Amino acid sequence: MLLTMFIVSIIVFGITEIAPGNVARKILGAFATPEQEESFRRQLGLDHPLYVRYLNLLIGSDWRAERFVGMPLERIKRPGTEFYEWWAMDEDGTPIRWKLEGEDLIALRLQPDGTVIKSIDNGRWQTDESDVSTFWGIDMHDRAILWEKGSGQTYWLRTKAGGFWVEKASGAKKYIPLQKGIVRGDPGISVQTGRPVAETLFRRLQNSAILAAIAFVIVMPLALVLGLIAGLNEGKAIDRILSIGSLAGTSTPEFATGIFLILIFATWLKLVPGATVFTSAKAIFEKPEMLVLPVLTLTLIELGYVLRITRASMVEVMGTAYIRTAFLKGLPYWRIVFKHALRNALMAPITVIMLHVNWLMGGLVVVEAIFGFPGLGNYLYKSGLYKDIFAIEAVALVMVFLAVGTQLVADIIYTFLNPRIRYA
Repeated sequence: MLLTMFIVSIIVFGITEIAPGNVARKILGAFATPEQEESFRRQLGLDHPLYVRYLNLLIGSDWRAERFVGMPLERIKRPGTEFYEWWAMDEDGTPIRWKLEGEDLIALRLQPDGTVIKSIDNGRWQTDESDVSTFWGIDMHDRAILWEKGSGQTYWLRTKAGGFWVEKASGAKKYIPLQKGIVRGDPGISVQTGRPVAETLFRRLQNSAILAAIAFVIVMPLALVLGLIAGLNEGKAIDRILSIGSLAGTSTPEFATGIFLILIFATWLKLVPGATVFTSAKAIFEKPEMLVLPVLTLTLIELGYVLRITRASMVEVMGTAYIRTAFLKGLPYWRIVFKHALRNALMAPITVIMLHVNWLMGGLVVVEAIFGFPGLGNYLYKSGLYKDIFAIEAVALVMVFLAVGTQLVADIIYTFLNPRIRYA
C-alpha cells in the first residue's frame, strides 16, 4: 500500500502540473496583468522547483521554513474561533507573527484570551554587507516570508469583503506557503477559497461517507441476493427479468436517472426534495429526506452491475465438477448451494464491491452535481474547474487511498471465503 501510494502521489502531482489551465488567471480573471500573475504564483509557492513542491505536498514545508525563520512553527487554533493559523513561537513561548507597515516591522503577539497585541519590532531586521535589511518571519496569511526593507515589492491580496483582489505593499522577496503535508493531514491552502483544504476536505469526505454507506447497505445485500436468485434459476423467467432489468438500470446514464427521479418524485409527486441544500453541518441528520433521491439514483446504477457479476459467478460455480459430484452423491440442494457453491461464487462480487466503495465515495461527480450534494466528487469537480491544485491533489490521493485500502480488505476477505488462499 505504501509503495502504491508513493508512486500514485508522484503521478497525481505530475498530472496536476502538466494539466492545461492557468491557476493565476482562473482566480484573478481574464484581464490579469503578467505582474499580477507572477505575484500570485510566488505567493502560492509555484515558483519553487518541482521537487520542492512535491515534498511540500507530501511531508510539508514547515520544517524547511523553520530553518529560515529560526523559531519553532506551530499551527494553532485561535481561542474563540474554529480556524487554525500558523504562528512562530518566540523565546518566551508567545505565538508571534509580523506584518510590514511602511518600513516598520510590526509584531503581532497572540494572547491566551485570543486577542492580539501589536508592537514595533524593528530590532529583528538583519543588515548585510550591502546595507540591505531583511527578515524571515510569518505573515498574516500562513506563509513564511523574506521581507526586505525599502524594496518597494507589492503583492495581490484577496479581500474578505466580496473576495476582490487588491494591490498591497509588502516588501516580500520570497514566499514559503506553510503546510504539514498530506502525510500529516494538511494538504495546504485552497486557491479557490483561501481556507485550509483539510477543513473542507474532511467535511466533504464525511458527507460522501454517509451517502455511500446508506447506498452500500441497501445496494450490496440486495444485489447479492438477487444475483444468487438469477444464477440459481439460469434461463428461467425470473433470471430473464432480473438480467434485463439490471442491464437497463446499469446502462442508463447517471444524469438521466437522476433527472427522471427528480421529475417524478420531486416535481410531479412532490414527495421528496429535488436538491440537497445544506444549511448547517448537521443538515443530513436534520433533513434525511434530502438523501432519498441521491441514494435511489445510486441504487439503480449500482444494483444491476453487482447483480450481473454475482449471477455470472454463481452460474459458473454451479457448473463446476465438484458441484456436479455433490449432486451425484445425493446431498440436499440448499446444502450444496450454501455450503459448497456460495463461498466460491462470492469471490468475484467481493472484488467488484470493494472497487465500488471508492466509486461511491468520490467517483459520483455527476450524481453529486445533479443534486447539489456537497460530497467528495462534487468538491473534486469544482476544484478541477478552478485548477485548485492543492485541493485536486488532496482529493485524488484520498480517493487512491480508499481504492487501495478497500482492495486490501478484499484480499483479507478472500482468505475467509477460500481456505486455499494464503498470504505469506
